[in-house]
Amino acid sequence: MYNNYTDLNNLSEIMQDANEFMVERVKKLIQLKECGINPYPYSFITNSNSKYIMENFGSINSDQEFILAGRVMLLRRMGKVTFLNIRDQQGTIQIYISKAYVGEEEYNLIKLIDTGDIVGVQGSVFRTKTGEITVEAKKITMLSKSIRPLPEKYHGIQDADLRQRHRSLDMIMNEDVKQRFINRSKAMFAIREFMDGRDFMEMETPILDTKYGGGEAKPFITNVNALNCEVFMNVSPELYLKRLMVGGIDRVYTMVRAFRNEGIDRTHYPEFTLFECYMAYADYDDMMRLMEQLYEYVFLKVKGTTKATYDGVEIDFKAPWKRETMCNLVKENTGIDVEILSRENIISLIKEKELLLEGQEEGLELEETSKGDLILILFEAYSEKYLIEPTFVIDFPLDSSPLCKVHRSNPELIERFEPYAFGVELGNAYSELNDPLRQRILLHDQANKLRAGLETASPMDEEFAVAIDTAMPPAGGLGIGIDRMMMFLTDSPSIKDVIAFPLIRR
Repeated sequence: MYNNYTDLNNLSEIMQDANEFMVERVKKLIQLKECGINPYPYSFITNSNSKYIMENFGSINSDQEFILAGRVMLLRRMGKVTFLNIRDQQGTIQIYISKAYVGEEEYNLIKLIDTGDIVGVQGSVFRTKTGEITVEAKKITMLSKSIRPLPEKYHGIQDADLRQRHRSLDMIMNEDVKQRFINRSKAMFAIREFMDGRDFMEMETPILDTKYGGGEAKPFITNVNALNCEVFMNVSPELYLKRLMVGGIDRVYTMVRAFRNEGIDRTHYPEFTLFECYMAYADYDDMMRLMEQLYEYVFLKVKGTTKATYDGVEIDFKAPWKRETMCNLVKENTGIDVEILSRENIISLIKEKELLLEGQEEGLELEETSKGDLILILFEAYSEKYLIEPTFVIDFPLDSSPLCKVHRSNPELIERFEPYAFGVELGNAYSELNDPLRQRILLHDQANKLRAGLETASPMDEEFAVAIDTAMPPAGGLGIGIDRMMMFLTDSPSIKDVIAFPLIRR
């Protein structure tokens, strides 16, 4: 473009939002080219970074030379000297350029540098009179000329949608945003490190399939042209991981993108990262210990502490976490002893106490709601929000999952738990059902509900059923929402804040 594009007044032909500031930058780009300088070289070899220099300044010799690269974040021209602040992945460092040191020709080229440009710097290190560690440049190399001005430093991008739409600019202008995604990467590594250290094998599962299951969710639907068939995007890897367990892998896990065509709010998003693992010869008690230890390990690895401040409240994820039964929490928060009362008595008390339940405005009929669903609805309405410290909510109603074992001491409950912190559900786990006949009955029930119009029910998965017929060992299973973990790890108020590039309405 800079070879042939000379009518800068018509820059808007290829850039819809071109303005006078961008025109001036393109002029500088052309000047660089005319001086024989490639504004976009192929590579640049560095031997250091800002963090190393700042942390090791005391042991650096005055004649030692460093080569580093970064983005110009601040530029101050003061006649015959220029100061730059450049930022690399590790941090920010000041650069000092003197006309007397680099020569007039080189110094004149500095005038073609703008904030936002990426430059390479070669020079020695010293401390200024004000005490700032600084690189005295003897050579500056243009590595990438920015033709778009950075957002204004102190106001930046304020609109949340714009920040998410232009995440690159958001990260440039807000160091904490960049660090958020660096910490996410570190956390993913720590999870794998933790699981690998406990002899779990990481496996891959399909994203596209002709069926779906393992989670109560409305799926995304697409087509495979080569096979001329409709397929669904993965809502959960559960059924495939269990089939791997049947195949002889006793400890298995995966971290996968999952897709559920449902609502978007502070803690829900249609595309998210899901961690799931299964451990043979274990139950939900073992999975509670695994989960609290995993959270503790990740927080210590990334933050150096198990404590996190979320929305101004300090939460400690140190193991062990509290255990509370769902029925006891409902009794504590509503005064209704749902475990011993009949469905009819629970409905009567709901009306007597004038309790407001989610769904009533959409036509929820109490008389047509099962006892198990009433317990779940009461818990969600009156107990969830009080679970601030990490807590395992254990022992769910029998009809809340088709993939879980009946509780060994109460046939109206199942051995299922959900962990909570700050009122947010962090995951889901079971003592996994491995009775093949009961499993088939429950899968057929789900398929019947789907045929009757329940969009979140699952179709019958005959391949999974055949695997369970062949005997799956007793096992504990655990699913964790990675994005929600990152919300607490980085003190982010919304799930979209920890997803680098969320969907934005056009």
